[in-house]
Parts: sequence; structure tokens; C-alpha cells
Amino acid sequence: MPALSLVALVSLVSAVFAKQLDTHPPQQHDQQQQEQQHKHWAQICSRNPTNRIRGCDRYGCGHFGADRHSGKGKHGGVDVICADGATVYAPFSGQLSGPIRFFHNGNAIDDGVQIRGSGYCVKLVCIHPIRYHGHIYRGQQLGRMLPMQRVFPGIISHIHVENCDHSDPTQLLTPDVPPFPQQDTHWAIVCSGNPTNEIRGCDNYGCGYYGAPRQKGKGKHTGVDVICADGATVYAPFSGELSGPVKFFHNGNAIDDGVQIRGSGFCVKLLCIHPIRYNGRISKGQILGKMLPMQRVFPGITSHIHVENCDRSDPTRNLERGKKQRV
Repeated sequence: MPALSLVALVSLVSAVFAKQLDTHPPQQHDQQQQEQQHKHWAQICSRNPTNRIRGCDRYGCGHFGADRHSGKGKHGGVDVICADGATVYAPFSGQLSGPIRFFHNGNAIDDGVQIRGSGYCVKLVCIHPIRYHGHIYRGQQLGRMLPMQRVFPGIISHIHVENCDHSDPTQLLTPDVPPFPQQDTHWAIVCSGNPTNEIRGCDNYGCGYYGAPRQKGKGKHTGVDVICADGATVYAPFSGELSGPVKFFHNGNAIDDGVQIRGSGFCVKLLCIHPIRYNGRISKGQILGKMLPMQRVFPGITSHIHVENCDRSDPTRNLERGKKQRV
């Protein structure tokens, strides 16, 4: 082929390819294909890898269509559990618009944003977005959870997720792939003397199950009491970062100590124990500390570790591993 003809052919191919690039930028095209492959939304809250929906508390229930108090109709969205201050992510790619005001009273959680794109349109309420306009990608940081406990003390903190057409978003919130494949959803044995993580029953001081009434009308039990003899060895239920100390009684009694563990998709407080340290990394099943002398403070009680999720949701199912595996 003559040299001049070869140059002309190369120039023609280059011009066609450049035009195709202008029409379909590779990054944008790949992003569009990737979005079309996702039939479910991404994780919304940093501390809730499965987009778990709020159950019921004294303020109501979090599922779609739940009755609202005072005959105010049905719940038009779902409440995805999210601890106050947690990082919030975009469930899909799209355009932001806002702000969205749900309460219209300027309280501490009266903020939110709308996302439209990828075939969806949703409002995320009770969050503070990093911005109210522009494009955001699936899984990109969207903002942070606002302090719901300040407005509704004792509620299960959550993001209100509502489709723009008021349809049910529940199925879309199920992750495409479990965030931790083959990961145990149940915790390890917590106390050396209790291989099944048995929960305290009822005694003269009350009952140990989640939601049990407290004496003198002090509300409901927001954790569970795992039976543990005074002085017994306590183990980490899952791997994570320690922080503390955590004081429950704030009176310096013999059992006023504890620690928080955050990691592996969980966050829990273990109270009435003395940890070997209050900071640093710990692995699942590693020695965490020892049970404090509860009989000295409450004679005749069933000695136990108070186990409370940071978002005050029910940890009972996570503790059931011991019923299947004895150590």
C-alpha cells in the first residue's frame, strides 16, 4: 500500500474513533452498564451492611405500611437502622436535589435529600447531606446520620427511606451480594461459664430478655442479660475496635465498668465487666476481661453481662450461636 494511502486510512480511523469517544465516554458508558446490572441498592448506612429495617419501639414500627400513631395513616417509607452520626452512602447513582424537610419545624433531624437516577427516585430523611445538588455515584459518601436520640429518646435511630412515588422500597434495599460472604451472623460465646449464651430469666430484680419492663416504671430493657458467674472470663463476641470505659450506673459501684466494641458490621456495649484494656483491636473469641462481682451489689440476682447494641436494637439473634456450637 502506498505510504500516502496508509496515512489517509490511519487518519480516517482516528477521526471515527475520536467521534465515538465524544459520543460515549468510556467511564460514563461503563458506569451506565454497571448501574443496569444492579437490581438492588447499595448499603446506605456505614453500620448497617444489610440495610436492616427498624423493628418496633414505643414510637412505632419501621416497615412499609406500618400504622402511624394518632391515626395518622400508614408509613409511606421504610426506616433503615442507622446510629446517630454514622456515615450515609448513596444507594444508587443519580442527581441530588434538596433540602427535604419532613418535620418543617427546624428540629435537629429536619433535613434530607432526594436522589433521582438509574431508574429510581428516593428521599432520604433525617440525614445531613454533604451537598444538595449535583451528581453522586452509588456507594459514594452522601452525608451523615443526624442526632435522632436528641429528638426521640430511646427510638431505634434510622434513616427514613421513601420512594418518590410512595411505593414500597423494601425489596430494593436487599443487597445484591451479602457484604460479608460466609461471615458468621452470630456472635461467639461471651462468658466462659455459659457456652450457649443463655439469657437471664426473671428474679427479684427483674427479667433479662430484650424489652422486659424495668422496675418503678423506668421504661423497657434495651439490651439482654447474658448469664455470667462473678469472676468468669469474658470473651469478645466479634472482632472490632475497643473504646471506653462505658459507665452504666455512674456511681462507682463494684460493677460500674464496661467497654464498647465496634466492627464486623456490629457495635455493642458489654457492661458489668472489667476489660483488659479500653482501646485497640480485639479478635472474635479473644479474652476481653472478667465478670465483675454483681452479687456484691445485687445479692441474689442472676449474675450477668448486660449486652446492648449501640443502636438499641435487639441482639438476641446474634447471641444464639452458642446453642449450635459448644466450646
